[in-house]
Amino acid sequence: MRFVLGFLLALLFFWTPQTVRSHALDPGYLDLQQLAEGTWQVLWRVPDVNGRPMEIGVVLPNQCAPARGPQPASDSVAWVSRWVAECETEIAGQTVAIEGLEKQRNDVLLRIQPLESEPVTLRFTPEMTVLTVPERPSIWSVFTSYFQLGFEHILEGWDHLLFVFALFILVRDPWRLVGAITAFTIAHSITLALATLGVLKVPAAPVEAVIALSIVFLALEILRHKEGQIRLSEQYPWIVCFCFGLLHGLGFAGALSEIGLPSQDIPAALFAFNVGVEAGQLAFIAAVSSALAVWRLIAPSGFPRIYANATPVIGYAIGCVSVFWLVERVNGF
Repeated sequence: MRFVLGFLLALLFFWTPQTVRSHALDPGYLDLQQLAEGTWQVLWRVPDVNGRPMEIGVVLPNQCAPARGPQPASDSVAWVSRWVAECETEIAGQTVAIEGLEKQRNDVLLRIQPLESEPVTLRFTPEMTVLTVPERPSIWSVFTSYFQLGFEHILEGWDHLLFVFALFILVRDPWRLVGAITAFTIAHSITLALATLGVLKVPAAPVEAVIALSIVFLALEILRHKEGQIRLSEQYPWIVCFCFGLLHGLGFAGALSEIGLPSQDIPAALFAFNVGVEAGQLAFIAAVSSALAVWRLIAPSGFPRIYANATPVIGYAIGCVSVFWLVERVNGF
């Protein structure tokens, strides 16, 4: 009966579109690099949607020609176009727009590299498709943009969230949970930095498959839990989390490599993205903890029994979803 209930819960995940189940993070990227007075090199990177470029387009300030570039070509990951624009006046204080973004769920990063001032990174959203180029850019814009991307990535990456949720269910002791989360953080920070900087190169498909396998492992540990007995994964969860955190960091790096990092602000962007991931992870744990606290207040007497009965159902649901992801990702090699 518990398996049936878990299977039914898993179906809710199977009905979710693939773009939601996997990493939803794949923003566009617009890079404006000044070559000389009034001359700008434009790099426009458009996300891939089912083998075609997303229906969005960049519009430079009216003083720049051409304001729109050539049709982008595929680089097997996204669609890229490059051109040189001649601008009659300084673009500082002028507006740049992304047409069609209001119809999408993605964001677009704008990187501006003037000759005589610091680079600046801005962020287009479906709610804000037109931005004004600031006259005095700062590194703070890089931090805020990549922090928001990291925060949204963890909240939209269902596989990473499911791993954190399974860890929350498995580890009952608060201090062990804190240690496990800390180990997970340290581990994925290491591989995120190494992979993003090009020191470590691992194919994305096997990494995604092993991430799904890590969730399968936690689901099995949840189902094998017995009251009064502490399994090795529950007693020393930081060891398990550190090992799997290394793999999840490679997954984060794969998403970050799709965006690209500003060449002159790599440390700031990398740090901000990682902080954003951690903030999103902590926000998720806080939300789950708050929900359990409210449940305990509403039904204090029946909470232990209901929670004990619900845990195996949750374990089966997590297991079904993660096995589905594992088979799907291995099949996609």
